[in-house]
Amino acid sequence: MNAGLGRTVARDLYRAALEGVEPERRVAEALSGGNVAHAIAAAREVGAFAVGKAAAGMLRGARGRYRRGLAVLPRGSERLRAPGVEAILSSHPEPDGSSVAAARRALAFFRSFGEEDLLLCLVSGGASSLLALPRPGVTLDEKRRAVARLARSGASILEINRLRTSLSAVKGGALGRATEARLVTLVISDVPGDRPALVGSGPTIRARRGDVVRVIGTNAMGLQSAAREARRLGLSPRIAPRRLSGEAREAGARLARRARRLSPGEVLLAGGETTVALPPRHGRGGRNLELALGAARQMEGEKGLVLLAAGSDGLDGSSRATGAFADGQTIARARRRGLDFEEALRRHDTERFFERLSDLLVTGPTGTNVADWVFALRLPGRG
Repeated sequence: MNAGLGRTVARDLYRAALEGVEPERRVAEALSGGNVAHAIAAAREVGAFAVGKAAAGMLRGARGRYRRGLAVLPRGSERLRAPGVEAILSSHPEPDGSSVAAARRALAFFRSFGEEDLLLCLVSGGASSLLALPRPGVTLDEKRRAVARLARSGASILEINRLRTSLSAVKGGALGRATEARLVTLVISDVPGDRPALVGSGPTIRARRGDVVRVIGTNAMGLQSAAREARRLGLSPRIAPRRLSGEAREAGARLARRARRLSPGEVLLAGGETTVALPPRHGRGGRNLELALGAARQMEGEKGLVLLAAGSDGLDGSSRATGAFADGQTIARARRRGLDFEEALRRHDTERFFERLSDLLVTGPTGTNVADWVFALRLPGRG
């Protein structure tokens, strides 16, 4: 298999996965009929609140459905220009003073709607950092340090979000409880199990009768879209039955062992979110880069196999990359360039490693967030 062709196919599968969770289309479809459309039509006034990495696209999907809105987006995301919408740029992945200001503004916005009104709440991953108002008795620095310690330990996103909720005055439905309006919450999920209350720490999930909550975008939806693209290309997709989890390099090794058993023309698709336990001093990288390097060790010497690990949001940890490619020659090419893959893993300095090999995938922010995907393929023909 030509390695360049394999990478082209892997990129195509990544793009197809993104199309399967495209925020504008997912929201527009959710609002096109049924109970949600009826609730909007019956309200005295409809407002829109969007928060997270997919906020801009989700608001575009809701155009024409609301009179005034508030959007909280990560700094560096696409510019949002929508009639009647106030856009606030906030901090991600760690909260700062802008996150506190955004949370206070969101509370005021919610309080401005009454019981005959409806708030369309568009929530996606990243909201936990973008809206951060510590509960009374807790400072922002204390909250940040507690979350950072847990994240460095390799804790899952579910464990981290539970801690965030316990320390917050807006998470866990607290923002939603600031209004008497009916809430319709549409969610693009980046968490295992796709539980709405865990996405962005569930700021609008208040469990009140009459509220509508619907998950409209998931990691699995992206995998199904990639599988359709694989079949269109004449390949045979196999979706991994278990969600990616655990330590990144070990997850990569497990996937690579499965990928080595692929027959020509087969594609292994997997999704989820792994973890990396970081020491106080470390290099630049992310969980997808570590997963790819862990896979490369297991793929060493294998012919005709290509793997791509990439984040659906277009970002990976502290790196500037979306993800990285690996194949059976990655380790050999690294040795020829004087690169030590064991040292790269030990120092969590994987961006420089893959950059030297020209193996990084760099897309910039994608405007969505449903965790990560891995595509491993063996194309027909000889390696």
